[in-house]
Amino acid sequence: MRLLTKSKFKLGLECPNKLYYIGKKDYSNTKNEDPFLEALAQGGFQVEELARMHYPNGILIEGNPWEYEYAWNQTQELLKQDNVIIYEAAFLFDGLFIRTDVLVKKGNIIELIEVKSKSFTPEDEYLLVGKRGGLVSGWKSYLFDVAFQKYVIQKSFPKWEIRSFLMMVDKSKKTSINGLNQLFRITNQGNSRTEIIKKVQTLQETGDSVLGRKDISQIISDIESNKFIYHSNLMFLDAIQLFRDKYVKDEYTNWPTAFTSCKKCEFKYGNLEEAQGLKSGFKECFKKQHKWTSEDFLKPNIFDIHDFRKGSKLFESGIYFKSELTEENIGLKEEPERLTTSHRQWLQIEKENNKDSSIHVDTVGLKAEISRFNYPLHFIDFETSAAALPFNKGLRPYEQIAFQFSHHIYRKDGSIVHANEYINNEASVFPNFEFIRSLKAALEHDNGTIFRYSNHENTILNAIYIQLLNSNEIDKDSLISFIQSISHSTKDSVLKWKGERDMVDLWDIEKRYYYNPLTNGSNSLKAVLPSSLAKSELLQKKYSKPINRINVTSKNFPDDHVWLVIDNGVVKNPYKILPSVFEGWSEEQIENTLSEIEDIANGGAALIAYSKLQYTDMTRSEIDGLTNSLLKYCELDTLAMVMIYEHFKELIE
Repeated sequence: MRLLTKSKFKLGLECPNKLYYIGKKDYSNTKNEDPFLEALAQGGFQVEELARMHYPNGILIEGNPWEYEYAWNQTQELLKQDNVIIYEAAFLFDGLFIRTDVLVKKGNIIELIEVKSKSFTPEDEYLLVGKRGGLVSGWKSYLFDVAFQKYVIQKSFPKWEIRSFLMMVDKSKKTSINGLNQLFRITNQGNSRTEIIKKVQTLQETGDSVLGRKDISQIISDIESNKFIYHSNLMFLDAIQLFRDKYVKDEYTNWPTAFTSCKKCEFKYGNLEEAQGLKSGFKECFKKQHKWTSEDFLKPNIFDIHDFRKGSKLFESGIYFKSELTEENIGLKEEPERLTTSHRQWLQIEKENNKDSSIHVDTVGLKAEISRFNYPLHFIDFETSAAALPFNKGLRPYEQIAFQFSHHIYRKDGSIVHANEYINNEASVFPNFEFIRSLKAALEHDNGTIFRYSNHENTILNAIYIQLLNSNEIDKDSLISFIQSISHSTKDSVLKWKGERDMVDLWDIEKRYYYNPLTNGSNSLKAVLPSSLAKSELLQKKYSKPINRINVTSKNFPDDHVWLVIDNGVVKNPYKILPSVFEGWSEEQIENTLSEIEDIANGGAALIAYSKLQYTDMTRSEIDGLTNSLLKYCELDTLAMVMIYEHFKELIE
């Protein structure tokens, strides 16, 4: 049975053409993610369980996701009662199907409550509707989702008076108990099944609630009356009818292409998917609507230009290919001291058009930067989380949690030491103060320059600074002084400082003075490292040897580990060759794991792994497997920074 569900409705809002490609196994889909893992990482399952405790004695409509009529029949039976609370109430009407998070029925008065793990503060009057009177973009799809739910419910029961609410995490509130985040856990029930276990039975046991409710009834009415619209040429009711008809009949909508949605389209594919024989929805749209040929798809197009704000306007004027771009229409702006964003974009365009793979480097500017560094050099990287439900009494939702760091030292003689690391893998332990003590112990022995990559580490240190101010830690004054010495205050900070060893941002240096065409304009560490390895003779010669022969130490890899692997003339990305989490485990052992994580090769996977360590009742061996993989991943992050520094040093020498 093909029904337009609320997830399909939200997909149609992104682009109605996606409704034709979704669910088809012969089409590539880069967003084939596990919604459970996403909910786990964002604290969604915990917030939902806590929200239900605000509405006790509710009845859960169970069953498999595809059992639409079964769930609808169960719901109808319960709705015969004058007063009832239902979790996951199901409504089926004329090809439309929705399930609500919480539904409260008191006679004909209905409260439709959508639970979100997103955060809000009650005094923020522009949370959902901005100063200019339009819906805030980050909330738009959620609000239209609730409007769709209300539409289906109202059509099923026309006489009902429905009020709509968002229930979310309130960042103005503090928890009054320790271990709030541990009250809802996941356990293995055998046969690869998991179950959420509540350790409390009443809301009172959770202390002062950190959830809040916002009445959005008027906003939903404004969506229904088309005061707020999602697409300029599509009204709310027309959208429901269009999406339902096209999805139920499995027809292509032929919705006009647009730069932003096509750029982010998940129905594209890379070389691997193409080799697997999968189709590309992106290609089909451009063949049908723009008559692109096979040759056109080989031409450099404007979709991969990094941070290209002018893309939408140029796309609307019919400019799709890099060969059509000029310095004028991209707004090229050059400055003598640094590469501007538009200059980097023009380098990307020019080099691809001219098939020029050479590096662009401002050796003068780069040399001036490097001359200011003090040896020994320190490279640090943090892995962090932000839990919806706080760890400790007195903390607010989504306070930053620093659970891991890695630290490499590069000495003047070229020797490289993986000097320190820290990880917290214990559930219910708030790690931040022990984290900062360990970092202080690692960095306080000299005045060498400290490097980070991007703004994240500075932001986290600012967050821990505030937490220390509000703490009773005996050594908080020395820890605060240390933080101030290696960081600077953020723009919104009341207290202002800039430390004498304020961390140097290697990401900013890369953006200012260096452009490598192999990065496709990206400045991320995961793009710059393999691109640097592919271009650097020094790095290739050095890191193709075992680490014990190149004066490099490691805390997590054997002495004979080789970081650089070349396969058929192509340098392999070191992140792609990190060992799997459960390397050497039997198939049966892996099937009985709770984490469902195969590899940790990016920050998102690290965050999910930490969430799993916190909220699942896994075995000691599985905890150790995840911990070891996290340590290896974070070590590579700081070694990657060292390699990039060596590459920059090579370029100026």
